[in-house]
Amino acid sequence: MTAPARTLASSAAGPRSSADLIRAEEPVLAHNYHPLPVVVAHAEGTWVEDVEGRRYLDMLAGYSALNFGHRNPVLIDAAHRQLDRLTLTSRAFHNDRLAQFAESLAELTGLNMVLPMNTGAEAVESAIKVARKWAYEVKGVAPDRATIVVAADNFHGRTTTIVSFSTDETARAGFGPFTPGFRVVPYNDLAALEAAVDETTAAVLIEPIQGEAGVVIPDDGYLTGVRELTRRAGCLFIADEIQSGLGRTGTTLAVEHEDVVPDLLLLGKALGGGIVPVSAVVGRRDVLGVLRPGEHGSTFGGNPLAAAVGSAVVGLLETGEYQSRAAELGVVLRGGLTALVGRGVEGFRSRGLWAGVDIDPAIGTGREISEGLMREGVLVKDTHGSTIRLAPPLTITGEELQSALGALEKVLTQGV
Repeated sequence: MTAPARTLASSAAGPRSSADLIRAEEPVLAHNYHPLPVVVAHAEGTWVEDVEGRRYLDMLAGYSALNFGHRNPVLIDAAHRQLDRLTLTSRAFHNDRLAQFAESLAELTGLNMVLPMNTGAEAVESAIKVARKWAYEVKGVAPDRATIVVAADNFHGRTTTIVSFSTDETARAGFGPFTPGFRVVPYNDLAALEAAVDETTAAVLIEPIQGEAGVVIPDDGYLTGVRELTRRAGCLFIADEIQSGLGRTGTTLAVEHEDVVPDLLLLGKALGGGIVPVSAVVGRRDVLGVLRPGEHGSTFGGNPLAAAVGSAVVGLLETGEYQSRAAELGVVLRGGLTALVGRGVEGFRSRGLWAGVDIDPAIGTGREISEGLMREGVLVKDTHGSTIRLAPPLTITGEELQSALGALEKVLTQGV
């Protein structure tokens, strides 16, 4: 692809290089990230381009926020049209785009009420509040005694309440005191979950597939077991599909692999099409209905621009095209990774176009492998030591996917 000429970030002395821009960030940006040393200036589809014009195949897709590719023309058109009309009213007034967004999202997920928010962490925080209020008003839990059961190695965000039940010390250390009311059990362990649930339990909150932990996929029957257990115990099942949802695993939602319907479903990332932050709690009317005016809100939640883009995202998913692509190309991804097991790959877990790949530590850390792939023109992200994550846009072609797998083989063979 030959990109058109563009105006690069400039100073009085002229365009600033990647190295210049990285150095410029150092004194003025909080150091809460350690990005790869690539400065992206342009993107389209599955490709990004840095300020020097070097092109990279994006195999991370913004942690699944870019499921439909960079600058998807349908989504960009929806945003442009809305930008010319109305962008924000706050929820003090109605806007003419919100009803369509809520109706279409409820229909897509098979649920019937939507609480629109902005970021994934906001959706999780909102669900926690809803679950607690439901426990007090509907289940009859004594005031301030409600508990929520979560899984070890979870990742639901980094707000104070959420890191209170994280088992990642990097996320927790130095941020206490922590919010009480959570019980942590091993992931994929129904017996431990059942032992933790009692009359105070408002909800069980889990990721159907744990993304940050390295794309950890539970045993067949686990999600069905969670659903049955929560139903018997009279508590809510909250499924965090902020990374796993909206086509990533080959179905609209990861819970669909077991035909499970949660009480509350958390969506984000891809719901904004890589254009604006959009998240939502989608659920049963009798659960979300516990909220009353003034008890929860967001100035930007459900804004017209977000609703327009979110509606366009739902429209893309209604065709089934992206889910099918993820399922079909997921077979290619699994086959390519299988061929690398024992040749630098110790093991992997994949579903659809999503994989966690465990690299032989003797070859390199996940960070070193990511840097090696960057030099080969492929962008990925490491997690937890020697594991890398692969999550390309669902628009990737078979040839592009094979090229990325070839680059991984080269890095593993030649070393970092």
